[in-house]
Formats: sequence, C-alpha cells, structure tokens
Amino acid sequence: MPHHDHDSSLRHRLGRTLRTPIGITALTVFVLVALVAVLGPVLLGDRAARVDTDAINQGAGAAHLLGTDQLGRDIAARVVVATRLTLRLTLLAAAIGVGGGLLLGVAPAVVGRRLGRLITATVGVLVAFPGLLFLLFLATIFGVGTTGAVLAVGLAMVPPMARLVQNLTASVAGSDYVAAARILGVGRFRLVVRHLLPNIAEPSVLFATQATGGILVAFSGLSFLGLGVQPPQYDWGRLLNEQLNRIFVNPAAALAPGAAVVLTGLMFGLAGEVLAQAGGRRAPQAPEPVPEQRPDTPGETSADDAPLIRARDLRVAFPGGRQAVRGISLDIARGEAVGLVGESGSGKSLSALALADLVPHPGRVTAGTLRFDGHDLRDDPRLGTELAMVFQDPMASLNPALRVGRQLSEVAEVHLGASRAQGAARAVDRLRAVRVPAPERRARQRPHEYSGGMRQRAVIAMGLMGEPKLIIADEPTTALDVAVQEQVLDLLAEVREDSGAALLLISHDLVVVAQVCERVLVMYAGLVVEDLPVTALLGGAAHPYTRALVGAVPTMATDPGTDLVTIPGRPPEPGETGGGCAFAPRCERARERCHRTAPGLSGFGPGRQVACWFPVGTAAADGPVATASSTAEATS
Repeated sequence: MPHHDHDSSLRHRLGRTLRTPIGITALTVFVLVALVAVLGPVLLGDRAARVDTDAINQGAGAAHLLGTDQLGRDIAARVVVATRLTLRLTLLAAAIGVGGGLLLGVAPAVVGRRLGRLITATVGVLVAFPGLLFLLFLATIFGVGTTGAVLAVGLAMVPPMARLVQNLTASVAGSDYVAAARILGVGRFRLVVRHLLPNIAEPSVLFATQATGGILVAFSGLSFLGLGVQPPQYDWGRLLNEQLNRIFVNPAAALAPGAAVVLTGLMFGLAGEVLAQAGGRRAPQAPEPVPEQRPDTPGETSADDAPLIRARDLRVAFPGGRQAVRGISLDIARGEAVGLVGESGSGKSLSALALADLVPHPGRVTAGTLRFDGHDLRDDPRLGTELAMVFQDPMASLNPALRVGRQLSEVAEVHLGASRAQGAARAVDRLRAVRVPAPERRARQRPHEYSGGMRQRAVIAMGLMGEPKLIIADEPTTALDVAVQEQVLDLLAEVREDSGAALLLISHDLVVVAQVCERVLVMYAGLVVEDLPVTALLGGAAHPYTRALVGAVPTMATDPGTDLVTIPGRPPEPGETGGGCAFAPRCERARERCHRTAPGLSGFGPGRQVACWFPVGTAAADGPVATASSTAEATS
C-alpha cells in the first residue's frame, strides 16, 4: 500500500481539526510562542543583556514596558529572550520522560513474564511515591544546575507515563490481531511499532502534551528555588525569583514570567487535543508458551489418507486444577466440514484455540497427540499460512489503526516472502475473492469504514492470504443479521469448494451447522459427548443432551403452541465435575450408574459415536432411576 495514502489522510484530518475553534486557538498560540522563541533572542538579545546603571529598578513605562531590574536591564526583553531556553529545556525533559515512559510501559507486553512483573511492580512503587518529593529527591541527587534539573524533571515524568502506557498496552496486547501477529512471527520491535503504539496513540499523545505543560511548571519551579538554571543564564522561573521581592512595587515585572508559564502550559494542552483528534486512535501480554511433554506417537504417518487434524487426549487447564477441555479426541479429514456445537462454556472455542495455539494465558494445553497434516501442530511453522482462523468478532481481529489491505499483505510478506507491492496486490485479489466490492478502494480503508458483514469477509480474506488447508471459524455469524449470516455461510462454502480446505465451524446454532457441515461434534463440560453425521442430527441424535439441544430450536414447521425443550439446572463449571457423567444431574434418563462412572465415547452405528450409558433408542432399564437422595449420595 503506498505510504503517501497514509500521509495524505493524516494531513486531511489535521487540516480539518485545525479549522475548528480549538484548532484555530491552538495554532495561533503555537505560532506566536514559536516566533517569540525563534526571533526573541535575535531582536532583543542585546537589549536584554544591556546594563544601565542610570535606570536601575525603574517601574513600567514607555521606555521599559515592564520596567528594569537591579542592573537596569529591560525586564520585558528578558522575558521574551528567556522563551527559547525555557522551551528548549522543557522539551528536552519531556523527551526523557516520554521516551522512558514508553519503554517501561510497553516492556511488560514484549519481555518475559518475570521481568514484566518486576517492571510493573517497580513502576507501581514509583507512582505511589509523592511526585513533588520524588522530583526534589532527584534534583538533590543530580545537583544544582541546568543538566541536573533536566534529568530530575524528565525522570520524574517517567513513572506516570509508564503506568498509563502499561494500562493502555494491556488493553490492546490481548486482542486477536496481536495474537495473530505473534503467530505470524512478527518481531518484538515491529509488534510494538505497528500493533501496540498506534492503538494507544491518542491518550498517550494527550497525556504527553499535558504532562509537558506540567514539566514547564516544574522546571520553572526548580529555577525559582535556585536549583535549576544558574546565572548568567535565565529562564522564566529565574526571572520570577528575581522580581518576586518587588511584586508590591512593580507587580507587572513579577507577574509577566508567571503569565508566560501559564499561557505556554495551556498551549501544550491545546496542542495535545489537536494532535489526538487529528491522528490518534483509541483503542494483556500473552506469555511465552509453557513447554510441554509430548510423548512419541509411533505409527502415525503423513500419508494422504491420514486425517488432516488428529488430536488425542487434548486438554486445556487453568490454575487451580480447573480443566475447561478434559481430554477430547477428534479427527478432521481433508476437505471435511465439521461442526462443533454446545452451550456457552462447554469448551468448544477453547478446543479450537488449542488447535491454533492461541489459548490465552494462564491456560495450559496438553495432548497425547496433536498433529496437523502429519506434523506436530505445537511446533509447526505453517500455522500462519495453512491454518486460518475466523473469529466471531471481526473488529477484534482487525487492527483499527491499520488499513485493511496492509493487514492482509503482512501475512504474505512474513510467510510467503512477498514484497510489499506483491503483498498489496495479493490482498486486493483476496478481497475480490470474498466478494468485497471495489477491492482496490476498500483495501485502503480502515476497519471502522466496513460494515459488520464486510469485516467478516475481510477476516476470511486474511485467512486466504496463504493456502489454508483448514479454516477454523469460531461463531463467525454471531454478531450479524440473518441476511448477512446467509451470505457469510455461502462464502465459507464457496471458499471450501474453491480451495479444498477443511472447515471446523464452531457454533451454538444447530441450524447453521446443519446447513454447512457434514459431521457434528457435540461438546458438554469439556468433553465430546456425541459424534454423528449431520443428516442424523435433527432426527436421530442418541445422546440426551444433543436431543435437548435440537428440541430447543424452533423451525418454520414448529406449531406455535408447542413447548420447546428446556434443560433443567446449569452446566458445571470447570473443576465441578465429579466421577460420573457430567450431564447426569440434568438428564431425565440418568440412572445410578451414570452418577458413579463416566461413559467413554464409543461406537453407536456406522460413523457415529456417543458417550452415554443409556443413549436414546436403547432401553434405559439398567438399574433404578436416580432419586434426589441417591443422586446426592452418588455425587458426594
């Protein structure tokens, strides 16, 4: 994507902001202060330095607008000349504070967990320390003088700036597009520059400019106390110190440096508002993966007839012994469309994230076997090109600070070795492939300029930047209206047909799954409880839970007076499951055996498996029906 497009867009927004009342005011004050700083020493330098013993301590008048000091020097000229040194030292201290704050602020998002926690704790301690005392402490350490004052004021700004950046970065670092950038192998520097900093620009710029006004006041305060600028140099703080004892005799001479400090501080605040409105974007670090013991799996090959995805005993655990996915096994054949359904919290999304190596911290993924196209999925570098992920919230998958085409082209540049121009051309081609109108123009737009359905198309196009063999779609139609849902589902079907890719569709909507998929996996409490062809889903499901899910969905043929199926109780939380079947407390077919022993997934006819002791269609007479007391006794 041409770089001048971004520059022209920024200039357009800046020009539009400068035409607002706040922009006009800020620009006027900025130009005035800049002219005074540049021309003041040139035009009035000699007058400010001229000693006139015949005009000592004169009051304001025609010859001297603000009067003279104890050596007869013109005070107005000295205030004007002091502007350059005051601003230079203020900006230097601000550069130290902003630079140090940015480094410490983004560090926890890109370094290891232990070092990140140490940096965060250190910044927290420094922020808790009273700012004025911290400034005076630093000024004492660095000593009296200009250099010491610059270092003291600049370093005193680092902790609050770092804390702000840490908080803002934490809100961005856990986004899907940052996780995707990590999977793509984007380096730390590029991750910070392209994905983190642009999305915290507006509040950071606003804080930095307002803090610069505070630095101006703090620096002037140090000079007023005699700890900053030393004679023969002088800034506004030094001039205020010199004239304060004559404030009742010649108040204008004492108030002029103070007024200059206040007005310039307001200028920095206005400049921050303008920059934030013109170019800013508002918008947690995933830690390094935990190394896992992966047992050898002899006998598995990468032959063409082997499954594209093979997982055995896949588990996702969190601290405290909570297992959200409790040992599922699944195969996905090449080109096959598989649906993964279940209630919220059943573990279906975490299972898919485990396959894509995107489980958030502090989740830990383990598996006996986890292979993709014959290779171990946990260290397969092809995840970014041969496995595509489509999330349910496309706005969280797209970086709001970058143009859509640029985000797509980055995949081709990182994984396919394409040049920037080649990546941009492929991005346009992929947008055209998913039926985005005017793809050349759309590629230059940002995500907020897309509709919800168009964003989802762009996310699918991003997955097609490589040559995906598997597309994982995590509830891709949840946030879309019915008409757009149909379009997205048709698009996924077309992509499958054109590319030959397999599809893992995660959804709680059985109608969607029945429309797109060939096989359905039903999950409950972190386990797969039924595996059946989609043709048997609506009328031939064997597990009581699957039957209840189907019965809870009305169709166009459902009688308006028909009561839909409801499932009593609630799904268990991770860690709540006992030794029996997790669905037993909610199941009307449960017997004592169900509460004692958990059933495994076993064959139930051709191409079908079910994890139930008494599946629908078989006799449920093995033992008495579990009563409330026997259920409590069995689960205790």
